[in-house]
Amino acid sequence: MKNTIEIRWHGRGGQGAKTAALLLADVSFKAGKYVQGFPEYGPERMGAPITAYNRISDLPITVHSNIYEPDYVVVVDEGLLDGINVTAGLSPEGAVIVNSAKSPEEIVPKLRGYKGKVYTVDARKISVATLGKYFPNSPMLAAVVAVSKVMDKEQFLGEMEASYKHKFSKKPEVIEGNMNALRMTFEEVNV
Repeated sequence: MKNTIEIRWHGRGGQGAKTAALLLADVSFKAGKYVQGFPEYGPERMGAPITAYNRISDLPITVHSNIYEPDYVVVVDEGLLDGINVTAGLSPEGAVIVNSAKSPEEIVPKLRGYKGKVYTVDARKISVATLGKYFPNSPMLAAVVAVSKVMDKEQFLGEMEASYKHKFSKKPEVIEGNMNALRMTFEEVNV
């Protein structure tokens, strides 16, 4: 679809890929975009592979299906690279963003010949440093915004802060930690 950015997320149940896709849809909608954000999974259990999707556009979206030729792929769990062809349908003009402490060059051999751009971000390091626990979804959400430029960084951060304040009104420490995770990710995405 012209003027539409399509994103496919790969993760495991419990890692927050679905939540990140829904948050991206929410903040993009608040920024005046037309959006879709939805998951696809089989048995709902912790650790099972899941896929989630986003469509973000300046024009109304009339397609209602999974995304088979995404512009961007986000891999929340590096271990999925061994069993799933995460780059299936991904254009060489697109990009894949992988949660990994490794460099993009170290990830390329696991991408089954993909020739496009590869980015890595160490979501574990960022979330442990800012939240005290491993929650990869906030760093991966910021990484896809940084790479895709689907919205302005400051607008994204402002919308996310408003969202977190609403969701975690009784836990201000969670708001600060997540905002720090988002900001740190913009500084640390490896290209």
